Amino acid sequence: MAGTKKPPPPPPSSPSPSRSPAVALRSSSPRTNPSKSTKIFRRVRSVFRSFPIITPAACKLPVSLHSHHDNHHIHGGTRMTGTLFGYRKTRINLAIQENPRCLPVLLLELSIPTGKLLQEMGLGLVRIAMECEKHGGKTKLVDEPIWTMYCNGRKMGYGVKREPTNDDLYVMQLLHAISMGAGVLPAPDGELTYMRAHFERVTGSKDSETYYMMNPDGNSGPELSIFFVRI
Repeated sequence: MAGTKKPPPPPPSSPSPSRSPAVALRSSSPRTNPSKSTKIFRRVRSVFRSFPIITPAACKLPVSLHSHHDNHHIHGGTRMTGTLFGYRKTRINLAIQENPRCLPVLLLELSIPTGKLLQEMGLGLVRIAMECEKHGGKTKLVDEPIWTMYCNGRKMGYGVKREPTNDDLYVMQLLHAISMGAGVLPAPDGELTYMRAHFERVTGSKDSETYYMMNPDGNSGPELSIFFVRI
């Protein structure tokens, strides 16, 4: 009929907040060139940091002789934010960020189930070693795609580096205001368990890095160290 107005088109359906979050995390800050004196200091420090690391033959797990009982920045490394998260019966994920408001610089899917790792941490000291082979290229250590995983000296399968999914970024966004803590998040597939803490990153060489969890409760909580070694 002439003069009849067409009805306006329906508004676009909004995405599910649990699957397609509006990500406000920012990229990691670019690294600035250090001064000459800073470079010299870092070289000297790296010599002393890398000297006491030994490699047992069983699983080539690097053992640092530094004490982990004092968590007040004793390692001389770079403070990072580490988050372990996953559903209790599925594989746990490890996300490393410069701080809680940045996109992850490293995201690994570990072969150990979330519940199993939480059980190990309930017993106290946990050491995870991630080991990969050298291939003669110039790949950065954190860019290696696959790792053999050991937990407290026992081979536990593999860890795989992957790009963050929308669900991963949603978790990081939910936790952006949390610097340390543990708990459970509601999720479509059940309850998602997480543990977030400050980690101190110590670089031994281009083929070895260690992340020490800093426990705010002193000696009362679990201790976690994650070693990355390229052999």
